[in-house]
Amino acid sequence: MRLICLLMLIWINPVFASETEPPIRFGLTAVVVTENLRFLDQWSQYLGQKMNRKVEFVLRKSYQDVMDLLDSGGIDFAWICGYPYVQIRKPESLQLLTVPIYRGAPRYHSYIIVHHDSPDQHFSDLKGKIFAFSDPDSNSGFLYPLSLMIEKGEKPETFFRHTFFTFNHAETVQAVSEQVADAGAVDSYIWEYLAIFRPDITEKTRIIKTSPSFGFPPIVSRVGVNDATVGLMKSTLERMDEDSAGKALLENLKLDGFGHFSDSLFNDIRAMVYKIKRSDPIYSMLPTD
Repeated sequence: MRLICLLMLIWINPVFASETEPPIRFGLTAVVVTENLRFLDQWSQYLGQKMNRKVEFVLRKSYQDVMDLLDSGGIDFAWICGYPYVQIRKPESLQLLTVPIYRGAPRYHSYIIVHHDSPDQHFSDLKGKIFAFSDPDSNSGFLYPLSLMIEKGEKPETFFRHTFFTFNHAETVQAVSEQVADAGAVDSYIWEYLAIFRPDITEKTRIIKTSPSFGFPPIVSRVGVNDATVGLMKSTLERMDEDSAGKALLENLKLDGFGHFSDSLFNDIRAMVYKIKRSDPIYSMLPTD
């Protein structure tokens, strides 16, 4: 009887602790294909069980929305893009937690895509066309195509006939597939993910340019979050490939896992920002660190 009581106490205490502490809030943006809400629920439950505390995903439309939540303390962790990560903040409000590993490396690309029936073969062919950017704080969806225009001595307003932001990589692919835009810039990870789960839209697009590789969009923690919580979240994510439930979730994400990498992984993005800023006074206020 004493053993049964002891086991009950061991089982009850973690549940009690997780219910009395405030939930851990984890921000997500277009860096993740968020349409699969059932999967996000499964992932939050997995993280909550591992951390013995409820984990809530907070979905926002733009990177700026998520960065504002980090700055204000509205969320504790977030999966953001490399460009917002390298931007300057005074005081600093976040720190690098872990980086996804995709196809064997913590790196990805920007794809410039057109409709599959388009005659365009090169980025230069897009002059005078309608172009869809993903997010003004997106490396793959804005910064990289901006750098291509800078190399040609152009700006979006002089190179394209019209531009717009979708604030979602999947919607950029959709816009090009439906010929709402002649071309667009998207995260290679998202395009490849959609090619598996939404081939009906990716098959209507074609990649005409692939960027050099960049550091994969990182997961960050807010400065001020309890060190033990930060450490546990980091270890939980980086050990997902060690159990069957975690492996299943990684398979759904189409990731190999998460790993610890140096901040220098994002130096290529920093260098691109500096190059753009030096090209024209109009870009002198482009944020960076």
